[in-house]
Amino acid sequence: MTHPIRALEDQDEPALLRDQFRQLLRYRALLATGVAAGLLGGGWLALSGEKSYTSTGEVVVRSATSDPFAAGASADKGINIGSERQTAVSDTVGTLAAKTLARSGDPVEVGPLLKGLQVTNPPNTLVLRFAYTGRTPALARGRAQALADAYLEIRRQRTENSIANMVDGYRAQLEPLTEQRDQLAGQAGGSGEAANARAGLLVTISELNRKISELRALDTTPGYLTKKPAEPTGPSGAGLPLLLGLGGVVGLALGLLLSWVRLVFDPAVRSTRELVRSLGAPLLGTLPRERTSSGTPLAIGSGGSRLAEEYRAVAFRLAYDPSFAQRRRLLVTAPRGDGGAAAAAAANLAAAFAEMGRDVILLEADLRTPSLAAALGPAVRGPGSGRMTRGPLPWPSDSRMNVDVPGSGAFTLVAGRRTDNVARALTSVPVGRIADEADRPGAVVIVSAPPVLSYADAVALIDRVPGVLAVCDAREVHRSDLERIREIVEAAGGTVLGALLHPARGRRDRRTREKAARRRTTGERYGTSPGRGEHHGRGGPEHTGDPAETLGLRAVDPTAGRG
Repeated sequence: MTHPIRALEDQDEPALLRDQFRQLLRYRALLATGVAAGLLGGGWLALSGEKSYTSTGEVVVRSATSDPFAAGASADKGINIGSERQTAVSDTVGTLAAKTLARSGDPVEVGPLLKGLQVTNPPNTLVLRFAYTGRTPALARGRAQALADAYLEIRRQRTENSIANMVDGYRAQLEPLTEQRDQLAGQAGGSGEAANARAGLLVTISELNRKISELRALDTTPGYLTKKPAEPTGPSGAGLPLLLGLGGVVGLALGLLLSWVRLVFDPAVRSTRELVRSLGAPLLGTLPRERTSSGTPLAIGSGGSRLAEEYRAVAFRLAYDPSFAQRRRLLVTAPRGDGGAAAAAAANLAAAFAEMGRDVILLEADLRTPSLAAALGPAVRGPGSGRMTRGPLPWPSDSRMNVDVPGSGAFTLVAGRRTDNVARALTSVPVGRIADEADRPGAVVIVSAPPVLSYADAVALIDRVPGVLAVCDAREVHRSDLERIREIVEAAGGTVLGALLHPARGRRDRRTREKAARRRTTGERYGTSPGRGEHHGRGGPEHTGDPAETLGLRAVDPTAGRG
């Protein structure tokens, strides 16, 4: 446990990704908000959008041919399917289809008509797929049919016009040849040259007549409507389930983005690796979310539980830590807050060491709001257990009492009392004697101190109790707080032995504790808290309520203040 803390490797990408994913999952409220927003958006689009229906028809395009059954005949001869697709969505087809629809009682302009048309060509085919989207199933079917028929009619007209133009051209060539033939035929008994010329004209005329006959015999069918448009049975587009699914995915992405932004600007510790790196000490344990059955902070001795086992594991790790085993002094504190979790951890660690057979002394160094003896309740026995208020002697005189841990033994509790001068009390000689009792064989001294960043009380004890255990909630403590704790402890000559994580409190519990802490702080500042502003003991100094008087605490003359 004393080996140096290994820094996070930059190349450990899988571990970094896992940590980042776990960190994003901490902000479940943002994730849930994003998913909820996505689902609401998808549902709104599905319910508020106008329903539309799509009817589809398919046309097989063919070229004009004289014998479609002849060997080697190709159906795509002279067909450019890309050009045919452009023709299908042209204004010419739209105008003819609009005229047809107007005659059937559906007057529509060419622009709006073509706006709902989509013509596609499946790969490696001569098929044009006419898909029309309309407000009603009947409207979609009728317009898809009219557009497909108009395309076939336009293509048939263009083919027939091309044939007619070619026939007219051949006839224009044939008329002068026919006149020359008639002239040569009128010359009876002509020379041989005239006969040869007449024979050549007959051959040319026959060839032109043959071409005209072939053109007139062409099959000008432009194509076939292989799939007639039918009335759709349901609306087209994404339905409610699909839109909800897409909305959920988009919402999840939005939630992850919001969580990432929150993570970037979150000053709290984002992972255990970051906690270890900031504090410069190992993580000794993580307490499970479990309450003690007896209602006291002691989990050890109140029946087997995961919480008690975790405290025992932390105690064993400390017992075999060379830096702790050398001096057997442990200061348990929290970074900020009310310190209730740190006090409970100190009591349970004392019970765990007592269970190991150690002679344990638990010193409550919280002299502002002492509550450990009252929280332990019936477990407190022995001398001083009935004296929970201030006596004539200064603290820690007459504050020792025994705490029985059923089935585990007992330990000595030096309960805290409200004191006018906290600085003088914590740096007094009796406190030093209590810390020196750890030098006895088998003895352990544990000190429960207030939050180290709220008061300087813990700093005043580090020179006597050098081993520090930080009890914190990883979701509340800031990285800068952990770095400050490490700097303060090292500057005071102590060592941070490790960190102990306790489960996060609920929002209501946190608010209640924060309000109570603010009330206590206000009372201490103005001298209105219970027991403050009064003198006890002759010659005792009056407390002014200035928090600065606890800064820079060190041992003072034990004879000071005696009258």
